Amino acid sequence: MSLRSIVRELKEMRDGIGSTSKRGAESKRRLSRTKSYVAPDVLVTPSELIQQGQWANLPSELLLDIIRRVEESETSWPARAVVVFCASVCKSWRSITKEIVKTPEQCGRITFPISLKQPGPRDSPIQCFIRRNKETSTYLLYFGLVPSENDSNKLLLAAKRIRRATGTDFVISLAADDFSRASSKYVGKLRSNFLGTKFTIHDSQPPHDAAFQQNCQSSRRFHSKQVSPRVPACSYIVSTVSYELNVLCTRGPRKMQCVMNSIPVSAIQEGGNAPTPTSFPQLFDEPFFPSPAIKKKVPITDLSSASYSEQPVLNQGSIEPLALKNKAPRWHEQLQCWCLNFKGRVSVASVKNFQLVAAVDPSHNISAEEQERVILQFGKIGKDIFTMDYCYPLSTFQAFAICLSSFDTKPACE
Repeated sequence: MSLRSIVRELKEMRDGIGSTSKRGAESKRRLSRTKSYVAPDVLVTPSELIQQGQWANLPSELLLDIIRRVEESETSWPARAVVVFCASVCKSWRSITKEIVKTPEQCGRITFPISLKQPGPRDSPIQCFIRRNKETSTYLLYFGLVPSENDSNKLLLAAKRIRRATGTDFVISLAADDFSRASSKYVGKLRSNFLGTKFTIHDSQPPHDAAFQQNCQSSRRFHSKQVSPRVPACSYIVSTVSYELNVLCTRGPRKMQCVMNSIPVSAIQEGGNAPTPTSFPQLFDEPFFPSPAIKKKVPITDLSSASYSEQPVLNQGSIEPLALKNKAPRWHEQLQCWCLNFKGRVSVASVKNFQLVAAVDPSHNISAEEQERVILQFGKIGKDIFTMDYCYPLSTFQAFAICLSSFDTKPACE
């Protein structure tokens, strides 16, 4: 066979392969066009498939009965985590679980993180304990009576003390290893003045009552180049804690008073209700609209460097806030010390121990029993171990912040 005939055959083979590939491409395009006519009208994104899954196909009646039984059987941590797991399966499970799970005021249980911002039960207190670490200046709040050996206690909140030239800050977080105020774990802080006699409790989210939402600080906490611009722009002062100065250095316990700016005094009256938030603000789901001061490029104010006197105080208007005072102890002649009945929850004498009751005027028509009811008690039970028991109308966050004020040094009050 000559060279010319060989080249001709190679060309014919190449042309045949090209026509075959063209026909295959055309057939694929026709197949895709025919498939497009049977495609569903509503496309399901992969994220929705992941969120729903096959468990979402269960009948709603069956699903409701299952989650209700789980919620009733698992009453304490760590077993209560099963209820949280049910809410993490898919959207259907989450919506039903939220409908079944009640607030701590109604059921006396702590389930979701928002429970830490809701008032405690009215009848019996929620019992917790605080573990202090002097080396790291951290304070961990756990749910339970006393520390367990297997570390199965439920961590509720964590705080870190930061000393400054003008005072002390206690940054409160949901995690024990993340105290950044740019994090979604940040829930608030406690700030003291220079003498450690006055404290303000700052909440990262506004109180439930709209009357208090208008009194937020408009300055941003962070520079726009440091963190996401959707970090919340306000810090809400919800409470103030004051310790009475001991000018004459007389012998006796500390005297303290708390003004709960976010809780009206009517909350402890018959038929009254305390503000109850239902969810945390959606930090990254909602757009952030900068204030006019930010748009005009006004110099940014850092709240961490602001003095105590510059912090705005909530204007209550016609709403009178609830005031708390420490219950006066009695002097024990045999023990030669001041004593309070902690009902077995405190075993070590300490200047930090206290009990808070409502400080109300007789004109509010509040019963004597309600006035003597201990709303918050805090005391020492061992080395760096303290108990914290609280009830309505305080929340876990508010009670923990008040107890943190007792850890700060107060030479002017002792």
